[in-house]
Amino acid sequence: MSARPVSLRRYLLLGILLPVGLLVIINTASLYQQALDALNTAYDRTLLASAKSISEELDVSGFDDKSELRVTVPYAALEAFEADNQSRLFYRVSNLQGEVISGFDKLPFWGGRIPAKPAYAALVDFYDDAYEGQAVRVAVLLQPVVSANGRAMAVIQVAETLELRTTLARKILISTLWRQALLLAVIALVAGVVVQRATRPVRQLSGQLQARPEGDLTPLAANHAPRELLPLVDATNQVMRRLQNLLDNQQRFVRDAAHQLRTPLAVLKVQVQSALRGDMTPMEALTEINQTVDRATALANQMLALAKVEQLRQQSDARPMNLDEVLRGVALDLAPLIADRSLDFDIETARAPLLAHEWMLGELCRNLLHNAIKHCPEGGALSVRIVCDNTHAALTVSDSGPGIQGDLATRLFQPFSAGDLSTGSGLGLAICHEITLALGGTISIDNRESHGLVTGLDATVRLPLIQK
Repeated sequence: MSARPVSLRRYLLLGILLPVGLLVIINTASLYQQALDALNTAYDRTLLASAKSISEELDVSGFDDKSELRVTVPYAALEAFEADNQSRLFYRVSNLQGEVISGFDKLPFWGGRIPAKPAYAALVDFYDDAYEGQAVRVAVLLQPVVSANGRAMAVIQVAETLELRTTLARKILISTLWRQALLLAVIALVAGVVVQRATRPVRQLSGQLQARPEGDLTPLAANHAPRELLPLVDATNQVMRRLQNLLDNQQRFVRDAAHQLRTPLAVLKVQVQSALRGDMTPMEALTEINQTVDRATALANQMLALAKVEQLRQQSDARPMNLDEVLRGVALDLAPLIADRSLDFDIETARAPLLAHEWMLGELCRNLLHNAIKHCPEGGALSVRIVCDNTHAALTVSDSGPGIQGDLATRLFQPFSAGDLSTGSGLGLAICHEITLALGGTISIDNRESHGLVTGLDATVRLPLIQK
């Protein structure tokens, strides 16, 4: 089963909300801890005030280890904690040895030490502890006690349960969570609206494509498309142009094949019927049928070659080739034709590295040479040469034929219009022209004159060299 397409809206929402949600969770936890710290700082000050109120009522008799502490805890020391009806307060007054003087004797004795830099101008320490299974916050104050009858050090502990602190911190947390949830909702809403508006051009282009009739490959009009969509539109238009070219070439091939192959097939049928009626001897009939089949075969091969040029043009698998090597190989293949016509053949090449398809270069050289051999008179001269400059290689095929006459020069490279159609298909130069264009070069056919007389024809192809 194919994977379900990912929604762009869902992708963006997850991509935005997940990191933001994670940041909100971290921020909320940090804020809750900061709120607790702030509440501890505020309420620790009250605990210290209660401890100082108790220290003002201390009295002592005796000195140091033999001293005896006395205390009367005033109601005002506990008054600050009675208004909230949530927290409970416990206290304990002890000497340095931990002996309880007054208060709740089950409150654990302080076992810590005074910070090197206390937050207040007093010997005070704040810490968390537990009393009878309840978490408490404790302030401990070391208070020197001096009187006319003695001197001692008192340890005053004031503990508060945490209901009020946690309740206030929870309220702050809930208030923050509501605001964070509202923020996430706004982000989700904005992201959804923005995605909806941002993808509108995509939906419009999709609608344009769906509304098109079958076979319509005209370029997309995207004048108001966002800048980010323009590469996609350009790439789509390029694909459409390639498809249109392929479709045009296919239609042209089918049209040409239907038109051009009809004639040799009709001739072949007439020849077969004549042979069956006995209008000619079997040998004469077979000879004419063989010639017709040869012409039809050559025509079909050249039409397929013309179609193959366009097919290779769409591919990108060209590789470095040496034009001189391909040309000499083709000339060797056509050597029997050259010898059969007793031509004075001359070849002169220079190294010419090109980026091309091997079949294209071979077909280009084969058609040019075959065309020149066909138009050279018996025993005439035929020369081939390759000359290179800094950027291009020039392949010139020079024959000693009659040249081109009249308006033929203007339609040389059109299919089925060049040369003598009784001896050829008129596709050779059209194939050369298409191959040259596919390789990024130019081709020209010019009469060669001497003293005002045409002495032959020069076919010149210029192709770009591989640059170092």
